[in-house]
Amino acid sequence: MLFTRTNRKRFADLSEREVLALAISSEEDDGRIYATYASHLRKDYPASAAIFDEMAEEEDGHRKRLIQEFQRRFGDAIPLIRREHITGYYSRRPIWLVENLGIERIRQEAANMEADAYNYYMAAAKRTSDPQTRELLGDLAAQERQHMARASEAEAAHLPEEAKEEEAHQARRQFILTWVQPGLAGLMDGSVSTLAPIFATAFATQDSHTTLLVGLAAATGAGISMGFTEAAHDDGVLSGRGSPIKRGFASGIMTAIGGLGHALPYFIPHFWTATVIAIAVVFVELWAIAFIQNRFMETPFFRAALQVVVGGALVLAAGILIGSG
Repeated sequence: MLFTRTNRKRFADLSEREVLALAISSEEDDGRIYATYASHLRKDYPASAAIFDEMAEEEDGHRKRLIQEFQRRFGDAIPLIRREHITGYYSRRPIWLVENLGIERIRQEAANMEADAYNYYMAAAKRTSDPQTRELLGDLAAQERQHMARASEAEAAHLPEEAKEEEAHQARRQFILTWVQPGLAGLMDGSVSTLAPIFATAFATQDSHTTLLVGLAAATGAGISMGFTEAAHDDGVLSGRGSPIKRGFASGIMTAIGGLGHALPYFIPHFWTATVIAIAVVFVELWAIAFIQNRFMETPFFRAALQVVVGGALVLAAGILIGSG
């Protein structure tokens, strides 16, 4: 059995001086997080950014009250103690992991932050022997608990229904531009462009293993090519299509998936069984593309199906004819 040593302190071992110092640093960190969220959202979601500006100001007010209480009891020398110094203390996710997940995820993270702060102040209030400090910590706990309620009031002021609808529309538009559009282009390219070489190889060799190798190579190569092309041709600054890295991954992965779908059946040694399954998979892929076009790109389903299925069927037939020749 392995035992690990840690240099972290337990919360139960903190002095009252350290409890206050930890609260001060935590409020400072949370205020900076809210300010960063506001800065990140200001361009596309100005109403929500205003809410986070208010929350950052309130966290700064909490920090100032805590500093005043610390100075009253312990003087000006505030020890440096942070969350990561305490065993079991709540942590904050790196901002770059949260802000890329969208506005709803940011709002949920803010709610979690307030709940964590409330729990801390309740525990800290029980640890202090000074009545004035205990009262302050209890007040801060109550304020953290009400913070989201006040944020809702601020939302009513800053986010009227028109603003909410606009932000929801903007979030959906950004999702489509960054993820759906390049992913759909990749899926179409991977599904259609690899049909001819895979089925030409299949009918030329009638060997599952050879066809599988060609299919894996075609899907992998197409995925890498599409991913790099998408990431390199538009940095997203002027077009507003979002991070080129995200778009590159979306395009490259979906391209590879599109090609692998009808290549993987050739793991089956029996050639005709593998081919029948592969052809069935092709039509599932094509109908899936038509569905995505209809669902996200608002293309009429019949027109999308006609374009994709007929085009894919022609490429499939060309591959079969070439391989059979």
